[in-house]
Amino acid sequence: MKTEFKNLDQLLQFSRQSSDFKKTSILLGKQEVNIFYYITLVDAKWMQQHLILVLQNRSLDSKIKKIEDIKAWIPINDIEITDELTNIQSKLLKGYALVQLHENNPKCALVNLADHRGLRENNDTENEFSVVGPKVGFVEDLDTNISLLRAQINIPNLIIKEIIVGTTSKTRVAIIYIDGVTNKQHIQTFEQRLTAIDHDVVFDSSVLDQIISDNSLTPFPLFASTERRERVVYSLINGQVAVITDGSPYIVTGPSTLFDFFISPEDYYLPWILGSFFRLIRIFGVIFSLFATSMYVAITTFHYEVIPKDLLSPLIFSRKNVPFPPFIEVLFLEITIEFLREAGARLPTKIGQTLGIVGGIVIGQAAVEAALTSNILLILVSLSALASFTTPIYKMSNAIRFLRFPIIILSAIWGEIGLFIGVGFLLVHLSRLKSLGSPYIVPIFPLRTKDLKDSFIRSSFQFLNKRPQHLRPNSLFRYLPKSVKQKNDLDEE
Repeated sequence: MKTEFKNLDQLLQFSRQSSDFKKTSILLGKQEVNIFYYITLVDAKWMQQHLILVLQNRSLDSKIKKIEDIKAWIPINDIEITDELTNIQSKLLKGYALVQLHENNPKCALVNLADHRGLRENNDTENEFSVVGPKVGFVEDLDTNISLLRAQINIPNLIIKEIIVGTTSKTRVAIIYIDGVTNKQHIQTFEQRLTAIDHDVVFDSSVLDQIISDNSLTPFPLFASTERRERVVYSLINGQVAVITDGSPYIVTGPSTLFDFFISPEDYYLPWILGSFFRLIRIFGVIFSLFATSMYVAITTFHYEVIPKDLLSPLIFSRKNVPFPPFIEVLFLEITIEFLREAGARLPTKIGQTLGIVGGIVIGQAAVEAALTSNILLILVSLSALASFTTPIYKMSNAIRFLRFPIIILSAIWGEIGLFIGVGFLLVHLSRLKSLGSPYIVPIFPLRTKDLKDSFIRSSFQFLNKRPQHLRPNSLFRYLPKSVKQKNDLDEE
């Protein structure tokens, strides 16, 4: 969505909606000069030394008469004098400062003061890895993160609204959206909830995530939290709102749906058939991780009759020396896996990897040889732990890890009936959840058939030109796809 401007004043007035768009006025003799710039895109120190101080010093000896004099005064090579509105708009968003001599004069000077911070040196993604595609992540500096977003979404419609949250910390929090795309109701709801916060210290964006959530009595994350730039960019162009906190490398986006936590940016870098296949693998992996061990408990405790004859003999042989019931056996292994996972995450990387590999092998083998558990259950628990890591967002992985335990308890009490009770409670709970007032499991409930093209599967880009309808965007189309016609070289002869 791109807004057309009739004159320079209209462009500047529109840009002032963003809190990072600044105006500095300096007096050169009797002549006032205005400088407009995005503080998140320019190098403030460079601007002070090579633009403002130079102009002030030269004005002591000479008088500025026309805008072209600035080009001769300033010791910067990349200076352009223009009155072309499209060029001015583009350069402002590339880190240029606009120098205006007279307010009503459309001709101005564009000085390159771009600050190329945050690009690749110290901002690799730590927890969301990618094999294909960019690896640019966010850092703990708010201005740097906004700069990274503006470098990718290069239009003045990217609006930044900054507020202060935290009675003690006075933390800078920015609400980010694309004007003309994002539904105004979502923006107002986010702004209303953030301004209403009465909290002493905001350590991280995850704190805000919990405070502004629609429901605090749920293990499911209601807002997607990511450190990857392209994931935030994709959310913004779809019509979502992003919230970023100074001091946090994670950006919260919403309203979110359950499927947002199974979508990886790599799905869009691969052909749609492969992207859809790997997305289905992720969804199946989470379902398997959630129900595999609870089904083992239900079947081995109450429902031996459903086990095939060929599998019954190895299962009996595996469990014949185990002194514990299946519930205790599963609980022991699941808690052991959680101990290893937590210890590996808190230790330094090299030690954590060694602990995970050696600890898993040693404890698993020792538990089987000591007849504390069966071989089959050890395989199931290992696969279940592995499958829980297929979710691209860590918060959803934590929710899946937690939900396994109540379902295991229900299966131990009532068998398959307990398992179905757990599934029923889970479905009812999911259907009642909302994210920023929007249904959490849309497009399944309520059913939105047109949005299914980017849910379980990732359709071709030819069919992904519309934004999701459940977000109620102001502009429905992202782009207009054109049919590609194959041209034969022989036709030219």
